[in-house]
Amino acid sequence: DVKEYYYFLDNTPTHSYMKALYKYPQSAFPYTDLVATNRHRGRYELEYEMMDTGIFAENRSFDVTMEYAKVNPLDILIRVSATNRGPEAATLHLLPTLWFRNTWAWGTDSRRPVLSAVEPTGEANVRLVHVQHHELGDSWLACEGTPELLFTENESNAQRLWSTENRTPFVKDGIHETIVDGARDKVNPQGTGTKAAAHYSLIVEPGATQTILLRLSPSRQSDPFAGAAEVFATRIGEANDFYRAVSTAKTEDERAVQRQALAGLLWSKQFYNYDVDTWLRGDPAGPTPPPQRSRNKGWRHLSNNDIILMPDTWEYPWYAAWDLAFHCIAMAMIDSDFAKNQLLLMLHERYMHPNGQLPAYEWAFGDVNPPVHAWVAWRIYMQEKERTGKGDTVFLERIFQKLMLNFTWWVNRKDAEENNIFEGGFLGLDNIGVFDRNMTLPDGAVLEQSDGTAWMGMFAAIMLAIALELARTDPVYEDTASKLFDHYMYIADAIYGGGQTGLGLWNEEDGFFYDKLSMPDGRQMSLKVRSLVGLLPLLAMETFPAEQAEAFLEVRMRWFMENRPYVSRLITRWQDTRRKGEYKDVMMLAMVRGDDLRSLLKYMLDSQEFLSDYGLRAISKYHAAHPYELKTARYGTYTINYEPAESTTGAFGGNSNWRGPIWFPLNFLLVEALQKYHRFYGDDVLVEYPTGSGTHMTLGQVADELSHRLTSIFLRDEQGRRPVFGGNMTFQNDEDWRDYVPFHEYFHGDNGAGVGASHQTGWTAVVANLLQQRSEGDSTRKTGSASTNSVKTP
Repeated sequence: DVKEYYYFLDNTPTHSYMKALYKYPQSAFPYTDLVATNRHRGRYELEYEMMDTGIFAENRSFDVTMEYAKVNPLDILIRVSATNRGPEAATLHLLPTLWFRNTWAWGTDSRRPVLSAVEPTGEANVRLVHVQHHELGDSWLACEGTPELLFTENESNAQRLWSTENRTPFVKDGIHETIVDGARDKVNPQGTGTKAAAHYSLIVEPGATQTILLRLSPSRQSDPFAGAAEVFATRIGEANDFYRAVSTAKTEDERAVQRQALAGLLWSKQFYNYDVDTWLRGDPAGPTPPPQRSRNKGWRHLSNNDIILMPDTWEYPWYAAWDLAFHCIAMAMIDSDFAKNQLLLMLHERYMHPNGQLPAYEWAFGDVNPPVHAWVAWRIYMQEKERTGKGDTVFLERIFQKLMLNFTWWVNRKDAEENNIFEGGFLGLDNIGVFDRNMTLPDGAVLEQSDGTAWMGMFAAIMLAIALELARTDPVYEDTASKLFDHYMYIADAIYGGGQTGLGLWNEEDGFFYDKLSMPDGRQMSLKVRSLVGLLPLLAMETFPAEQAEAFLEVRMRWFMENRPYVSRLITRWQDTRRKGEYKDVMMLAMVRGDDLRSLLKYMLDSQEFLSDYGLRAISKYHAAHPYELKTARYGTYTINYEPAESTTGAFGGNSNWRGPIWFPLNFLLVEALQKYHRFYGDDVLVEYPTGSGTHMTLGQVADELSHRLTSIFLRDEQGRRPVFGGNMTFQNDEDWRDYVPFHEYFHGDNGAGVGASHQTGWTAVVANLLQQRSEGDSTRKTGSASTNSVKTP
């Protein structure tokens, strides 16, 4: 994983101002030490991190801050500031670099853009690079001062990589060899190429800061840095005004964490270019692909050429369908238009399979991710409607039509036994199962999944809500709503083993949902692992305005009572839970109610089970002392236990762990589910929180408490410590480190320390939404979502 320390500090939706920080050690980078030490550590030992090497002792490092400020949309000022944090003067080689993406070497378009050095004429104390591109036109990079300009080609070093002849005499690592190795023949003496760097050699005194300016402009400026300080001050002021208007966070620390989370999200935008058909056929100028190249061969239609919010620009620089949905939740706080367009992009014909499946991720587009896009689309629509008084029905209608294709794919492909119990594979939860849930099971066995069924119940409920909203102005959607209602009722009934299927996933004895193995001869086995998989049926619920329910849903309910008597239990519960709400009359569809709801919450809110001081664990802590074992005659014993941090197995590469840590996406969904339940039940339902404490709270109060636990991971506690830093005392105490917050992939199930990829903003950016809700309090329980102000976007 990435060992360097860097932080995304600020950004605006239009990228009018951007700021990032890189912590650069003054000694040689300890690559060899990091690789060798980690190679010899076992899976049960902590990773050897860069701070452990001692390279930052006495703060012998530079803080290198990069800022971008737009003069106008095409004219960008760049300010790089290097501060010596160490006790002695130190030399820093700074190389701002400009390059073209290599589009000319593959045999489809041989046109080659050019970067070239230009002698200044009237410009004083500046170096110029002329940028010429056949589509983008001309522009100019002005570099303050008199740095040495180094030029090479953005071409792979084929001799080093493959022991073949280089295409060009100068290759992309030529600048590295010039600076690090002292080579003098690795850059083009003619001052031209497709990759260029301005070499600044700076001697920085202890505690001092040296700053350089650059400007990338579509026209040559006679005095490129005139007024630069004013432009930066203006853009910083605009960014401050924007976030003051957006954020309702109460404390300075909350606002800082929220702003860094959103900055990281905005910095995660990347251009993603992948055409599967081209990749499978190979490039015209390249060698013929090997016969075994067949990955994603069923996705030849897929052609991606877009800017996308990535999970992490360094460790996960590719989109994942369900990750992106959570990215859009946070993005909608600051740029709902971009969030909506990202959702529509995943459903575009260049992405969605002709059969309706959404692409999962580049190494296996055919894998299955949880179907959360309808939920996100509905959430964003309702937020805008509440904020402005008018929802974007054009967006809602467009996405609904495409989502129906995806819904149909799920119904037809992931319900193998046609009993409304769904499979789906690992469904984004990697190693949460006792075995790889993607594997084909022997002897015709089928894994009936609690989470697959819950996701489909949630999908059907949200799609029903959207259909009813659209039916307000277009009665055509009433028929579709009727069909979706039927789907929901059959799924909700089936997960309990209703009708005549006998395949329910609810275990009456334990009061919990478990996955189940079903054999062709009718034998069944519950896999009694207490994990978030068994809590996800809580998500399969939705509330509706009473007037909608009375005008449409009760008619369907009477039909079910008269024609499908085996769902009468659901009818009774439906009728029993009607109430006059505190906010407005509502009705509820919910897969889990009454005693079953209380049973699940008893587990969920127990500190010896799921409830950590920092959120909900992915697997119950019960399994620390009671591992679950599945013994098979042919394949040996499969075991699963509670692992609160890194994975101790090699499943899914060993890089991810859903067997105990805290993950923000499912925590966020469960918090919102409790808010929706509270919207319906109000103060009529109280539960013990934590389990065994004797303290009782409403479901809305429990949601608030869980939200507080999650956000506390990043906030200073009473001792000034941030749990996310774990036991790293430099991060905890050093004033040059303690306020730079990382947003990890997941978090230790017992102490909240960050684990996995360190910049997952990405979906961990939803902490910004939770901080918003934390400050808005009771108002969020009306909708289950935070509202943001309508502000001008800088």
